[in-house]
Order: sequence, then C-alpha cells, then structure tokens
Amino acid sequence: MKEGILFIISAPSGAGKTSLVAEILKRVSTIKASISHTTRACRPGEQDGVNYHFVDQSLFKSMVENDAFLEHAEVFGNYYGTSEQWVRDTLAMGTDVILEIDWQGAAQTRRQFPNSKSIFILPPSMRALEARLNNRGQDDANVISQRIAAAKDEMSHYAEADYVMVNDDFQVALAQLEELILGKSGHSCPMVDKALINNLLS
Repeated sequence: MKEGILFIISAPSGAGKTSLVAEILKRVSTIKASISHTTRACRPGEQDGVNYHFVDQSLFKSMVENDAFLEHAEVFGNYYGTSEQWVRDTLAMGTDVILEIDWQGAAQTRRQFPNSKSIFILPPSMRALEARLNNRGQDDANVISQRIAAAKDEMSHYAEADYVMVNDDFQVALAQLEELILGKSGHSCPMVDKALINNLLS
C-alpha cells in the first residue's frame, strides 16, 4: 500500500489557516487532519476531540516525557503537541494527513518526514492581519498584541516551506490550496511577489 502524504500548514495567527483547513476537510475526502493536544482553554464553539484534545499541563508534560509527540511547542503561554503514533499510523494506511502547526513545529516535523509537503500562508498585510485578529473576537487585547508582535518573526520563516500562499481572497486561496493537495507535488502555488513579502516584514 502506498503511504499517504503529510501536508504541513503554517501561518501566523489571523492569516486564515484554520478556516482554510476546515474547508479543505469538507471538500477533500482523502485527507484527515491531525487533532493536536493543547493546554489552552476550550473556546466557545469548540469541541474536545474535534478541534483539539484539551488536556491539563500535568498530562501534557507526562506525554512529552513519554515521547508521545511528533512535535510540541509553547505558544503564548499554552502548550501544543501532535501525536506521532496517530500520524504514522494514518500515513501507513495510505491516507494523507494535514497538520496545522506553527513554524517551529513545522521545522521539527520536516526533519522526521523529509517527504512531507510544507505550505506557509501569509496575510495580505499587517493591517489585514490585525483586523482579522480583532474581528474574530477570540482573544483579549493583550493576547492580540502578543500575536501581532510575534507575526513578523513567524512570517520571516516563510522561505523554509515548500510552497508559499497569500490569503487575500479566501476563495482564491482555498482553490490554490485544494489544487496543491489534490495535485500532490505535481502542482505549485503561484509565485509570491517578493516586494509584498518584504513589505509585510518591514
């Protein structure tokens, strides 16, 4: 049986990766999303075992000690980790897997899965990123400020990915991501304007 392909999706908070991944899962029946473990609180509308496996810090640290995670990281005071056994078992069954993780986790995962395909999603501008973070109403002002401050550093790692996308128009970005996943390594996203990226990072 042919092993599945691991797709790694990274982006700064507010770039739209969660919404894009959710739509991809509705459209593409041949791919499954890895559900991360996290110590952060469950947000309104989220479900344990669907959006995340919500655990306390004691259990998370125990899983780290037992090498249960493919990758794990602390993000804004909360811990996130990906079950290595689930990913390997799912790929072995011939099913593609999509991981929605930060750039640090992406780097860790690429080292263990050199045949994976990594995709970095950029916002069209810092102003758009800030507006999205405020409009979604999920975090308080302090957390939003932290996310904005961290975004430029996160975006500086875009070049480490195999593919780079800009989520300006959601439907366009969704079509590009779907084509990339369905086409596997045979397709590539349109070239990203270097001037746009430099403007984002300046």
